[in-house]
Amino acid sequence: MRLDDFDPNSINVEDQRGTGGGFRMGGRGGQLGCGTIVIALVGYFVFGLDPIQTISGIQQMDSGAGQQVGPAVGGSDASQSCTVDALSRESCNALSSLDKTWQPIVTASNIRFEQPKLVFYSQSGSSGCGAAQSAMGPFYCPTDQGIYIDTDFYREMEQRLGAGGDFARAYVMAHEYGHHIQTLSGLADQIRSAQQQNPSRANQLQVRMELQADCYAGVWAAKNRDRIEPGDIEEGMTAAHSIGDDTLMRSAGRRPVEAAFTHGSSAQRMTWLRKGLESGNEDACDTFDDLRRSG
Repeated sequence: MRLDDFDPNSINVEDQRGTGGGFRMGGRGGQLGCGTIVIALVGYFVFGLDPIQTISGIQQMDSGAGQQVGPAVGGSDASQSCTVDALSRESCNALSSLDKTWQPIVTASNIRFEQPKLVFYSQSGSSGCGAAQSAMGPFYCPTDQGIYIDTDFYREMEQRLGAGGDFARAYVMAHEYGHHIQTLSGLADQIRSAQQQNPSRANQLQVRMELQADCYAGVWAAKNRDRIEPGDIEEGMTAAHSIGDDTLMRSAGRRPVEAAFTHGSSAQRMTWLRKGLESGNEDACDTFDDLRRSG
């Protein structure tokens, strides 16, 4: 995907790389099994699982296993941070494009637009929602409106999940940005309140949030269709399929259980990404419509 180079004066970037020590990646029990299937855990937590609900579990990872590795060195301003490596530049270019695309849409809805901040970290860091750790994958924190990314995840995504390519990586950013749009619109608070009031529907509501963020990612791409190159859409669909709950559970040796889904099946994620791509209309991303009609 051909994106314009970022303007360091027009994006909000924070860099935590090199500001702290590494951490020991250990085991964690849970729906996908033991910590030996590290990449399955990475995939399971990627693409916007609300850290307010999950971060306490991540922080309980066993610190006695694995090897400690020093964090990468970051920059002191946007210009430096965004040019640490090719993946950092790519992330900043995507952020700049997302800001430019979503600002007029949000403003037209009479909602105050605020830029999210892109926070780079290496292995471990801190967010307004608690600790940031590589095993969580990229995530969005509504408390500080930050998109948190350890760019090493992109390498794992390609090597372990078979989801490589610049459009697949842009999809990661666009999905997390979709959660920012949900925060600005007030939807995120509404869903969080509904989950607290009805815990039995918490996962079901979370899935709808994730699928809507997938759709929003497609809308962004559609509104920048002139930047899309041959093979980009296939890369995005491969990524969406690779991080479906059912696919990740099978990869972890577990039988897929829909009640345990938090992001949606591979088919659902591909469907909603495609809907955004084909419609180019954020109003087409109402993943809660059938729930409202069913009461």
